[in-house]
Amino acid sequence: MTTAPSVGSIMSRSLVTVSLDDTLEHIAFVLERNAIHHVIVTDESAQVIGVISDRDVLRSTSPFVGKLAERMQDMATLKIRAHQLMSRKLCSATEEMSISEAAELLLRRGISCLPVLDASRRAVGIVTWRDLLRALLA
Repeated sequence: MTTAPSVGSIMSRSLVTVSLDDTLEHIAFVLERNAIHHVIVTDESAQVIGVISDRDVLRSTSPFVGKLAERMQDMATLKIRAHQLMSRKLCSATEEMSISEAAELLLRRGISCLPVLDASRRAVGIVTWRDLLRALLA
């Protein structure tokens, strides 16, 4: 009897986290430097409390930043903090969750990733819709 693949078998264990007070400017740098689409927001005890996507960063950054028409208020958008930007209704997975359950959760909630948490609400990985598609095609 074969068991269905679990989230733990397809998730990425390479995690990039930011703190509640990190700025949008720093978060954008981290996303670009690591060539990733999501960062996990953790509190001082390393518990996961939110997620920020590259789309959240793009949506919150003034389109005039770095342009000739840039103003002070445009630059001020770069000072927005992670806690102001992150998705607060955290939706997460466990390593034991089946990939079909994870896919259903992503679709139902309209999100693109799930932090994978241990019993202490600390991140052990992250699974994205791309991971799920790769698993489906394997």
